[in-house]
Amino acid sequence: MTATPIRLLLVDDDPLVRAGLALMIGGAEDIEIVGEAADGAEAEELVRRARPDVVLMDIRMPSVDGITATRRLRARPDAPQVVVLTTFHADEQVLHALRAGAAGFVLKDTPPAEIVSAVLRVAAGDPVLSPAVTRQLMRHAAGTAADTRQIRARERLAVLNDREREVAVAVGRGLANARIAAELFISVATVKAHVSRVLAKLGLDNRVQIALLAYDAGLLDDDGGRDGIPGGGSGGGH
Repeated sequence: MTATPIRLLLVDDDPLVRAGLALMIGGAEDIEIVGEAADGAEAEELVRRARPDVVLMDIRMPSVDGITATRRLRARPDAPQVVVLTTFHADEQVLHALRAGAAGFVLKDTPPAEIVSAVLRVAAGDPVLSPAVTRQLMRHAAGTAADTRQIRARERLAVLNDREREVAVAVGRGLANARIAAELFISVATVKAHVSRVLAKLGLDNRVQIALLAYDAGLLDDDGGRDGIPGGGSGGGH
């Protein structure tokens, strides 16, 4: 049990879904449900009042949908983490939500214990998304704009120096900080510092977005993502 329960806001336009989620999650000692909202606009107001740590957000809702709400919430200075709810794991809308700043997603038929685990993980700063799922989502969304997307992603990543780029690729591979530190022969504290700089330089919200950008740039291919990025910065910080 955590010293202070994670404050959770439930957002879904179906009252039966909200009631089911409240029933499933309400018994978790580490989580306190601080409110329920029927759409994104109501969610924004409740976030201001209830200050949740995590928002469990449906994607498809009337008025303000989950993607728009996620983008607005993540732009707040006191932004809560967002986990999106979906019916299909390869839904392109999930990818849009992740790009908007969501830290991961869970299916609506996910077992209660796994939903609780997802909420606790994102509250602790860990994304709820495996590299395999990231690749599946990206393949699902791939189309004629793939080449343009890769060029733009590589241009964005060019602001990173060599070490930051290595860390970004490792994050994209789904490695934990301790594993990254071991592979790159640096300390965990240094890994965290590099991740923070990568997020700041790229204007991203979380590790999931780093992974998506690394995928877009073609750095998570079969060779383990060890390609260089044309125009990348020189020098590797430690």
